[in-house]
Formats: sequence, structure tokens, C-alpha cells
Amino acid sequence: MRRTKENAEKTRIALLAAAETLFLEKGVARTSLEHIARQAGVTRGAVYWHFANKAHLFNAMLNQVRLPPEHLAERMRGCPEHDPLLTLRELCIEAIANLARDEQKRRIFTVLLRRCEFTEELREAEERHEAFINLFIELCEQQFSSPAVSPRLHAGLSPRLAARSVHALLVGLFHDWLRDPTLFDPLHDTAPMVDACFRGLIRDWPAHEPSLADHAKPAL
Repeated sequence: MRRTKENAEKTRIALLAAAETLFLEKGVARTSLEHIARQAGVTRGAVYWHFANKAHLFNAMLNQVRLPPEHLAERMRGCPEHDPLLTLRELCIEAIANLARDEQKRRIFTVLLRRCEFTEELREAEERHEAFINLFIELCEQQFSSPAVSPRLHAGLSPRLAARSVHALLVGLFHDWLRDPTLFDPLHDTAPMVDACFRGLIRDWPAHEPSLADHAKPAL
């Protein structure tokens, strides 16, 4: 039984690797489950044993590099004794920097942002992706809505608009760097760009790189 489970897991990993390779080369819409089965050296029946359809496989591929919703929520809450925005800032910087550190993350997000057309076949995957985006924006909004943060927003900015601004920054940086990695250094340039965004949202965001000492203070 153990050997059977090990073999099944190896097949699943091989299918995900094959899908990643083909999606990157051919695009998601032009890659069939038959193509993926041949690339992995298995039968099409083996694909359906692990994945109900291409949308299910696509979503499983994304889940290899994306934080589970529960983990994301836990990370976003951060430490209650500190400014909740510090955790959000670090999460943003980490998300971009990891593109340079993690080749698989870079490949999969290239597939998502540059090789994917959400056709009817991928409706389920599109809905799950949109749900993840909405969750991220909602969690960001919660940080900006906290009593320690909302009074510090620039005039005319609601927590919802601030959350959408952070999401737009992240998506723009992901798109730009994956399109042209020479545009900026994700390991050294991300923090200043993220801080510039937060400075445009928060009235008292420090001019220098923030630390816990900067944020462990009462709300204005």
C-alpha cells in the first residue's frame, strides 16, 4: 500500500511538472490533458485519476507557489502589539523578492500572468483565482480599517481604496518584472517601491526603511 501511494504521488508530481513545462511553452489554452499525459509519460487515465479536469490541474499548479488562504490570513494578521501594516509591507516585499529566489514560482507566475487565457474550460480555475484576489484585498482592507491605522490614511482614502492600491502595486510589479527582469532588482528595489506606495497611503509613514520601533506607537 505504501509503495502504491508513493507511486501515485510521483505520478502527480510528474503531471504537475509536465503541465508547468507545456503551459510555459505553448500557453494554457493550447495545451491539452493528452499533451500533458504524453509529456509525463503516463496514460490520459492517469491524469484523470489525479485531476478532474484542466482547471483542477491548473489550480493545483498555482497552489504549489501560493500561500493557502488560511496561512495568508494568519500572516496578514501579524503581531497585534505592532502596527498591522508592517506585516503587510513585509509580505509584499517577500512576494516580489521570491520571484528572484524561486525559479518554480517565477515559471508558474509567468504562466498565470503571461501564458494564460481564461477560456470556458478554465472557468473553475478563474473563479478560484478571483476568489484568492478578493481574499487578499479583503485582508488588506482589514489592516487599513484597524483603529491603529485608519486615522492615519491620507484624506480621501478609504481602507478599501488603500487595499486596492496595494494589490495594484503588487500585480504591476509582478507583470513588469516577469515581462522584463532588467526593469528593477526584486531583491534590492522592491522595499523602496513598496515604501513609496505606503507613503502615499499613510500620512506618517517614515521616510527611512520602517522598523518595529517606528510602528510600535499609538495611533494619531
